[in-house]
Amino acid sequence: MTPSLARILLAPVAAAVLAATATGAASAVPGPRADPSAEVARYSAAESPAESLAYWTEERMAAARPIARILEGTVGGLLPRPPADAPAEPGARPDGETRPQSAGATGKRWTGGGKVARTTGRVFLTMGGRDFTCTASVVPSDNGDTVVTAGHCLKDGTGDWASKWVFVPGYDDGKAPYGRFAARELLVTSQWSSRADDSHDFGAAVLETREGRHVRQAAGAQRIAFTGEGAGTVHAFGYPSRSPYDGRHLHYCSGSTRPDDGGTTAYGMSCGMTEGSSGGPWLSGFDPSTGAGTVVSVVSFKYAGRDGMQYGPVLGSSERAVYDRARAL
Repeated sequence: MTPSLARILLAPVAAAVLAATATGAASAVPGPRADPSAEVARYSAAESPAESLAYWTEERMAAARPIARILEGTVGGLLPRPPADAPAEPGARPDGETRPQSAGATGKRWTGGGKVARTTGRVFLTMGGRDFTCTASVVPSDNGDTVVTAGHCLKDGTGDWASKWVFVPGYDDGKAPYGRFAARELLVTSQWSSRADDSHDFGAAVLETREGRHVRQAAGAQRIAFTGEGAGTVHAFGYPSRSPYDGRHLHYCSGSTRPDDGGTTAYGMSCGMTEGSSGGPWLSGFDPSTGAGTVVSVVSFKYAGRDGMQYGPVLGSSERAVYDRARAL
């Protein structure tokens, strides 16, 4: 991507924090306020919303490949997507032996409807000239247009920003019941942008209104909290797209989380969902009867050889800075 197509702004977020406080919205988000000295990497979309939406034909959406964020020990990297003939059983080892998994860890299809089925959506984007897919979730914002996701669904670490970024809330088998929304601004933590720090693989997209309607009006929003602590027990949601999944439906895992032992400050949970679920919300206090919960992390990465475990960043002051900046744009 050429410099003319991308611009990175490292900007203090103090103004955003003040703006949010003035509206009374900041007090509604649990956890510490953003550090006023924190910096956020920001990119303004080079293409128009109409261009982004027109790009994503039914054929391109079906062919989009999930981004694989697979770490080798303490060294991370964006690796090629595993081949289509990779082991089909979630949690399968390279030797074919399957790890024991709890019922909530196999990546079941979500059929309970409710708020999570509206606010979680599939993302389509291009990066480095290739078409990819991820997951994101609508959260409260002053602009009514903010979604959160993994940083690597917005920017390739220190490399390219994504383009033609489109969010489809409530995506189901090719259907877009609440519309399709193109991004106008992408934001990630400075730690992710400057050094691809997997402890801070988090970002937000600010969407264009569609026919005068904000995404929050169309789909609602999940609460979000920035505690700077581990996630506890969560339900994780996403659109896994590598075999045995195909990205057509929302899936989930549930269970307890524990600190990563591989060198990051992230937390991990047993989950067999494959790539494509990146950026999906980890919801604390989830109520299956209403589909409501609080976003406390997002699906971020797996380790090679640990297909049955996924990891998500702790949401602290750096992540709060991204959110506060995005919500006020």
